[in-house]
Amino acid sequence: MAEIRIHRDHELGLKRAREIAWAWAEQVEAKFDMECTVLEGKTSDTVEFTRSGVKGELIVAAKHFELSAKLGLLLGAFKSSIEGEIQKELDALLSAEAASPVKTASKAAGKKKPA
Repeated sequence: MAEIRIHRDHELGLKRAREIAWAWAEQVEAKFDMECTVLEGKTSDTVEFTRSGVKGELIVAAKHFELSAKLGLLLGAFKSSIEGEIQKELDALLSAEAASPVKTASKAAGKKKPA
């Protein structure tokens, strides 16, 4: 059984990381016919995903994403291309977020501390 492990650090905070993880889950459900379940926690969430020949989870934390998946015998032969596709999808979501610093900065600028 082939295994995939992907780690990505980020500076998004838990709230925004959750939003990105949920967007990722929606994409893989639609694109790869995955079934995803989100288990919310106080300091991290777990997105469990499964379909025939694949079972895994994406740990969503304030400063990182940690994905692990096990591929069945048939899909194990395509481990490299599957891993590459997962990395591409996750990196695209993270880079889209990184490309919009104005949105983050304007939110922070709009918050004022009481005098």
